[in-house]
Amino acid sequence: MTQHTILIVGGGTGGLSVAARLRNLPDPPAVTLIEPSEFHDYQPLWTLVGAGVLDKQKTRRRQADYIPHGVKWLKTRAVAFEPEHRCVITEDGAHHTYEQLVVAVGIQLDWHKIEGLPGHIGEHGICSNYSYETVDSTRAALANFRGGNAVFTFPATPVKCAGAPQKIMYLADDVLRRAGVRERSRVIYAAAGGSIFGIPKYAKTLNAVVERRGIETSFRHNLVAVEPAARRAHFRHLDTGELKTLEFELLHVAPPQSAPDVVKQSALANADGWVEVHKHTLQHARFPDVFALGDASSLPTSRTGAAIRKQAPVLVANLLAFRAGQPLTASYDGYASCPLVTGFGKLVLAEFDYDGVAQESFPFDQSQERYSMYALKLHALPELYWNGMLRGRA
Repeated sequence: MTQHTILIVGGGTGGLSVAARLRNLPDPPAVTLIEPSEFHDYQPLWTLVGAGVLDKQKTRRRQADYIPHGVKWLKTRAVAFEPEHRCVITEDGAHHTYEQLVVAVGIQLDWHKIEGLPGHIGEHGICSNYSYETVDSTRAALANFRGGNAVFTFPATPVKCAGAPQKIMYLADDVLRRAGVRERSRVIYAAAGGSIFGIPKYAKTLNAVVERRGIETSFRHNLVAVEPAARRAHFRHLDTGELKTLEFELLHVAPPQSAPDVVKQSALANADGWVEVHKHTLQHARFPDVFALGDASSLPTSRTGAAIRKQAPVLVANLLAFRAGQPLTASYDGYASCPLVTGFGKLVLAEFDYDGVAQESFPFDQSQERYSMYALKLHALPELYWNGMLRGRA
């Protein structure tokens, strides 16, 4: 059994941001990070990779280059949380105890929950931007598309970057127009949600984009099965239970997602499987020496890197206050940001809090499509991520 001061599980955006902020302190505590991955991916660019703007290699860097100086890196996987014993068990059978635990294990892609889908991404026009391994399938499917139905799905679960399924749809629409095949195509957004976007200010613009492009919407429809060789997708209406079948030439799948099984199977989880934390302090509801942020947490906000950028300093401040026996006064207001690409060279930058109130960063109406915001996503935000957030400086 190995004892640690602060143990962080997960070396993605949340885990590395918290580790870097802790180690940047004048008198930093000892920090140990559990993370098995050899590489770290900047996932927000996968939309542009799928559309053919970038090569996916530009989104990936070596994990070792971003482990903060002084952090002890255990390159292994957590297989069990035992918060009642202040213990994390790793795949090598080792038991790691801690004074405080930070859970930042991300989100799990549940491809298997769509009948007939596993093993067929990249075949029969089926594609997805939702993993490094599958993102090139979208570029290939668009290049091979000659007409018919291009269907884009959104599942009936929380997802990382909830805008991503429609971002690739708008870019795909541009690709098909440039290829001269849009006039013999139907672009269909089959989404489990009830509207194009949850914040009315931005939904107004996106509804106009959909209308301008002639995109068909089919809300409250959840993808439940595919027949790859027959190119048929089956959806269930979430209110009536009625089944609907769509034939497709291209099917972009946003898979169902959930908290990782290691969380769901532990005492850390709430009834829905997420790490149960206070939505303002990020401290666990039942285990005060545990904190969590990012996609695996129960925070009722969009799961985006921008949300983590605001969560990390709050978590660090409250963790340090807890260690010092002081009140937890730092508060996260639910800020999230979704840079909604609406076409090549166009982007709506949605920023909002728990109450759906716009929290915009620039002195203009961000609900309007702008090239400047597209350039921000393509060039500035990756630099902010690699050299700011992951270094604990932004």
